[in-house]
Amino acid sequence: MATAQLTAADIQKLAEWDSPTICNGLEHLSADYRVKSFTVEHMQCFDVTLPPIVGYARTAMIRAMTPPEGTQEEIREMRAQYYETIAADPTPSISVIQDLDPTPGFGAFWGEVNTAIHQGLGCLGVITNGSFRDIDACAPGFQLLGGKIAPSHAWVHLVDIECEVNIFGMAVKPNDIIHADRHGAVVVPHHCVQELPEAIDLLTRREAVILEVARKPGFNVKILKKAMADSAEIH
Repeated sequence: MATAQLTAADIQKLAEWDSPTICNGLEHLSADYRVKSFTVEHMQCFDVTLPPIVGYARTAMIRAMTPPEGTQEEIREMRAQYYETIAADPTPSISVIQDLDPTPGFGAFWGEVNTAIHQGLGCLGVITNGSFRDIDACAPGFQLLGGKIAPSHAWVHLVDIECEVNIFGMAVKPNDIIHADRHGAVVVPHHCVQELPEAIDLLTRREAVILEVARKPGFNVKILKKAMADSAEIH
């Protein structure tokens, strides 16, 4: 696992910025990140007031429109194994679950019980194309970013764990580093984590030059052109 060089402080540092800023920083490090590694659809956010979450992805796939296959013992064992991955190192974890149903979110995996369990196991939140419910009873501080809000859990069950998933265009592998907030989610490559603060600082200083003049009385295109030129000289 390529995380030995990263510290908890390195991971937590990324929570100082929102996901658009993280995306900007990644784009500065490589133009490749302009077209990959982030969600590209609108998502329901459980609590828009929560700060960004940053953690290690624990992945799974679910279905809810049909009953689970296998014995009750096999079903319980897969669920137990999934919870073990949530609690395993490295931490903190973020659950990333792809709903495979033709109508994703037909049945909600997330609600009062599962948010409490996951939060108790050290998980910060979930990213899913599926649904969540019990919005008045979900664990406070546990962030949910999902495809929709729905009333029933139907036949919801796990069909795979520790697998590669795709959530609204964002491909995720187990233990990828995820940054998420009310805007959506983005995968932060391990090798970019320690480089991002410096990149974001540079971009912030460049933007500050333009924002300063744009917010002053008398702002015009001539002033803007000079500010853009001055901004480009900042390294």
